[in-house]
Amino acid sequence: MDRPATPTLDRVKLPADLKALSDRELHALAAELRAETISAVSVTGGHLGAGLGVVELTVALHAVFDAPRDKIIWDVGHQCYPHKILTGRRDRIRTLRTEGGLSGFTKRSESPFDPFGAAHSSTSISAALGFAMAADLGGDPGDAVAVIGDGSMSAGMAFEAMNNAGHLKKRLFVVLNDNEMSIAPPVGALSSYLSRLYAGAPYQEIKQAAKGMVSLLPEPLQEGARRAKEMLKSMTVGGTLFEELGFSYVGPIDGHDLDQLLPVLRTVHARATGPVLIHVLTKKGKGYAPAEMAADKGHARAKFDVVTGEQKKTPSNAPAYTKVFAESLIREAEADSRIVGVTAAMPDGTGLDLFAGRFPKRMFDVGIAEQHAVTFSAGLAAGGMKPFCAIYSTFLQRGYDQVVHDVAIQRLPVRFAIDRAGLVGADGATHAGSFDVAFLANLPGMVVMAAADEAELVHMVATAAAHNDGPIAFRYPRGEGMGVEMPARGVPLEIGRGRLLREGTRVAILSFGTRLAEVLKAAESLSARGLPPTVVDARFAKPLDRELILQLARNHEALITVEEGAVGGFGSHVAQLLAEEGIFDRGLKYRSMVLPDIFIDQASPEAMYRVAGMNAPQIEAKVLETLGIATVGLRA
Repeated sequence: MDRPATPTLDRVKLPADLKALSDRELHALAAELRAETISAVSVTGGHLGAGLGVVELTVALHAVFDAPRDKIIWDVGHQCYPHKILTGRRDRIRTLRTEGGLSGFTKRSESPFDPFGAAHSSTSISAALGFAMAADLGGDPGDAVAVIGDGSMSAGMAFEAMNNAGHLKKRLFVVLNDNEMSIAPPVGALSSYLSRLYAGAPYQEIKQAAKGMVSLLPEPLQEGARRAKEMLKSMTVGGTLFEELGFSYVGPIDGHDLDQLLPVLRTVHARATGPVLIHVLTKKGKGYAPAEMAADKGHARAKFDVVTGEQKKTPSNAPAYTKVFAESLIREAEADSRIVGVTAAMPDGTGLDLFAGRFPKRMFDVGIAEQHAVTFSAGLAAGGMKPFCAIYSTFLQRGYDQVVHDVAIQRLPVRFAIDRAGLVGADGATHAGSFDVAFLANLPGMVVMAAADEAELVHMVATAAAHNDGPIAFRYPRGEGMGVEMPARGVPLEIGRGRLLREGTRVAILSFGTRLAEVLKAAESLSARGLPPTVVDARFAKPLDRELILQLARNHEALITVEEGAVGGFGSHVAQLLAEEGIFDRGLKYRSMVLPDIFIDQASPEAMYRVAGMNAPQIEAKVLETLGIATVGLRA
């Protein structure tokens, strides 16, 4: 009796093993790799659809190129799970996005097969060009391959890199993974013809042959091919634009057909001398029906049942902060026709998809272009509108010059809704909102708020809507709120005024943001020790509530600030105030609890804040330490 054949995937430990496989075996490998990816993400949760869309492309790239000598750079990294499985990490793939496990993105410290870390978009071509030039100058040898999605190509940085690459004329490969365009069947025939042509033609003949090949197609396909070519040109993703930038353009080809991918990649790999763009058409969520049928094509998933696709989400009675923001903005917009929403390719993530459903003409998704989003919002404000520019904290970093130059200096009333503030959990350091308070609060005229809970967020949306004297920002975390009682509609807060929550003695704790819940837990424990603290929700990092802070400093032995941000933010501004007022000369014990000077890897938010030293027991310990009281027996 014949023994069953060993699954192809079991024979692949590293990409070099693909070189020993026939094309037929590579087909089998792709099918097994897709099944393994689905199985792994069902256990861990994560970005599913993007990875499923590049299974065949991943196999083809590793079969043709020689990683890690050749640098394969995945833009954003959402699609890197199949790559991780083929590059020696299959045994750990079910630790994705967990504490101590694999990152959900490419990460240099994790594997030599991840030459460049990426969790934000549109960086791959710049990095690949850097690798290509380094090789040319005597650095690490090997080819550089950037795999970038059509969405990421909407960012100016991608075109800046392509412009530079075309000027330098160095050998470089850019794979445009196009999963958004709807191409008619004739283009499939066109691309099949191209792949057959590329397989045997000298590289220098490809471009010329492609120009005349429409006439070689069967007559019924010629008109469709011409229409497809014109459509591609009109959508600025066809050969003309890229050729003007100095790239040789190859495509479009079917990114799920290894019989097309392999010969094209082999030909350009063997014969390219300058920059090449290979345009592949893929389908996000390919091969898994629940993902293919989902509105987001399975982009981000909680743990799920493989058979049904049903996600296993933990129920919560508290609303998500993102939804609270969206619903609050809708209520304000119903009363004010000048309110508009702006986001950079994140309508779902920021909740502005809900706003768009109510006010479709007043919501603008500008694509992955945060710099443009900020300046576009500035123009809207200068034109008399009330723009709410909703961007994740880490993505707003990409538009900082525009915040300074186009908004703050001109004192334009742009409202920045900053989602994903603080430590976000499974996405890790790349998505942690650690720096926005510091980089916004140092700008003259900027108002900076942080919501302590979902009810406060409602009031801050109303505050931003009513504020017309310069820019204003409010930040809030990912996930569910605290379950507090919600107001029917927000009431504008007095700018620069905090709120006293409980009065105590000896020590005052001044909280900025959602660590307030942990501060209150610590306060309960301290009260049980006979040390009831004063607790204040600062609400504003700028302008500070000077009167309240100075009162706290003068009436307490110690003052401690707590915030979900890096040094240089709220606590630093409080320290500056106290120093200028000479409070430290009077013996005040002051401590500022901020995120530590490290990038914290992915884990649960609670675990990440434990690493940061900002959970209730650690806040309690900081109070006792500041007062000189022993902390023996205090729980960690």
